[in-house]
Amino acid sequence: MPMNSSASRPEARARRRSLLRRFAGEREGAAAIEFSLLALPFFLVFFASVETFVAFTGEQLLASAADKMSRKIRTGEITYAQGKATDMTTQQFRAAFCDEISIMMTCSNSEVSTPDKLFIDVRSFTNFNAIPKAVPRVGDSPTGNLDTSGFRFAPGGPRSINIVRAYYRWEVLTDLVRPYVTKLRPAGDDMPNDYLMVATNAFQNENY
Repeated sequence: MPMNSSASRPEARARRRSLLRRFAGEREGAAAIEFSLLALPFFLVFFASVETFVAFTGEQLLASAADKMSRKIRTGEITYAQGKATDMTTQQFRAAFCDEISIMMTCSNSEVSTPDKLFIDVRSFTNFNAIPKAVPRVGDSPTGNLDTSGFRFAPGGPRSINIVRAYYRWEVLTDLVRPYVTKLRPAGDDMPNDYLMVATNAFQNENY
């Protein structure tokens, strides 16, 4: 007998509607799709938060090291060119400073002799007004490279006025926060990588 085409068409439409309802109500794999859409921004924010926290901790460590080394200069525990057993050279002072920050920022042997990440400036002045207040930069840009041409280790003796400045180039890895926290920008169009940590102490030595 020939098939009743008028009867088959409603059945076909009913089957199609049933398939569409099952497809619309199918939830398997939805969680995986939602996770794939949200995973990238979530992990970017997560790693940016972690890196910001670690950088903040490193900056506090640098400030603590600067405080400790400044106290040793102020009390005469560290001296320079005074013919005493407490005299230190530039390399010896840098090595001692590196020991203070070694828990997070290790210094290689080459770093002690040739600064690449850690830069230290220790000088004496005739009065507090003569102490520089701004971060020394190459050129006029507020985000220019650090100008270390005047850096040296030459603290004064008893009752002298001194400054201890420590700078550390902390590499930022997370692209999300890099444009906002980096304070060193190259002259070209390259993306900056370093966050400049700064610790400064100005004081007058004791009459040791």
